[in-house]
Amino acid sequence: MLFEPENIKKLSSCGVAFLDSADEMLPAMLNYLGLDPNSTKEADYKTAEAKLMAIRPYVTYFHSSKYITDLANGDICVAAGFSGDVFQAKARAEEAGKGVKLAYSTPKEGGNLWFDMLAIPADSKNVKAASAFINYMLDPKVIAQVSDEVGYANPNPASGEFMEQKIRTDAAVYPPQEVLDRLFVNSELPPKVQRLMTRSWTKVKSGK
Repeated sequence: MLFEPENIKKLSSCGVAFLDSADEMLPAMLNYLGLDPNSTKEADYKTAEAKLMAIRPYVTYFHSSKYITDLANGDICVAAGFSGDVFQAKARAEEAGKGVKLAYSTPKEGGNLWFDMLAIPADSKNVKAASAFINYMLDPKVIAQVSDEVGYANPNPASGEFMEQKIRTDAAVYPPQEVLDRLFVNSELPPKVQRLMTRSWTKVKSGK
């Protein structure tokens, strides 16, 4: 919906936000166009850049967190963002009780399957404490509270019984298999490609 000029133009009057992230938005456009979201081909990125430039006039702003508050307040009507952020915006809107209703939707073409991770640096001086913290966070009752608060799925199946069921059964938090089958995972791309992405994204943001 957001990647076609005739659609996004209709939404521009009420506000459209995009993530300020080349790593998210360029692969999303590549995927939408039927290209490899982890492409290493310059021509593919030029194609994605051209499509983004076509819709650039209708994007209100680029930011990777501001849209949470703006969605909740009704200051914008749509955002290309993270599912957990939209969940938090929805919760804030419900708490405010001003009639703002929000929902998260995965594009029919698919999208990026993202992860937040806990990791221990190779040169850590206190591996035992770090491991204990990670083990604590992954305790079913603890990680259930985290999921309830931020609207993120977690990797511990045993946490399900301790979660709010409206969250545990929310398809935006735990997508069904048919949605998972349409998702992709970003790859680590060569520095040359990363520089290409950065240049393209700078051009898209400036609109020039």
